[in-house]
Amino acid sequence: MRRRTFDVIASTIGLGLAALLIVAGGLLTWANSFVDNQVHDQLAAQKVFFPPKGSESLNELKGADHAAIAKYAGQQLTTGPQAEAYANHFIAVHLKGIGGGKTYAELSAAAMKDPTNQKLQGQVATMFKGETLRGLLLNAYAFGKMSTIAGIAAIAAFVGSGLMLVLGGLGLWHAHRVPAEQEVLAGKTARSAKPAPAIAG
Repeated sequence: MRRRTFDVIASTIGLGLAALLIVAGGLLTWANSFVDNQVHDQLAAQKVFFPPKGSESLNELKGADHAAIAKYAGQQLTTGPQAEAYANHFIAVHLKGIGGGKTYAELSAAAMKDPTNQKLQGQVATMFKGETLRGLLLNAYAFGKMSTIAGIAAIAAFVGSGLMLVLGGLGLWHAHRVPAEQEVLAGKTARSAKPAPAIAG
């Protein structure tokens, strides 16, 4: 294959990939913005706030739980990372205290065996509400994380498209500079074949 033909084909493929990456980057950017806005709007509508600094509910948290909640003290819960912190370091801690370390499933099973135990029934109801809220917040966190990943992928797609555009342009530029007769992988310009000597009759 002629080198010029090869360069044109390779460059055209590169430019096509650049166009594809631009489209992918645009879609990923849209996904990032859409999901991020949805997570924010849905969480903001719930009007959940972190306990303020110095409050009893904040001071009773210890170690990693306190550190995770204290950095958002007094703020409204509107982001995925905030939802994860509130679910795993605030609600989960209180549910552990309410349930005595037992899960909702364990308490529910015990409550079905002892339906007249009002204290146990109250624990089950509270645990159900708490675990439901915790699950919803963790879903918001998961979608928020997907939004972040989409944003990173969008940046990578745009960088890749830029690289392909540069390489494709250089390829076309090179195609017009090589001799028309040069073959791919050939060190020198192909020479025309000499005619075979005539055989004496």
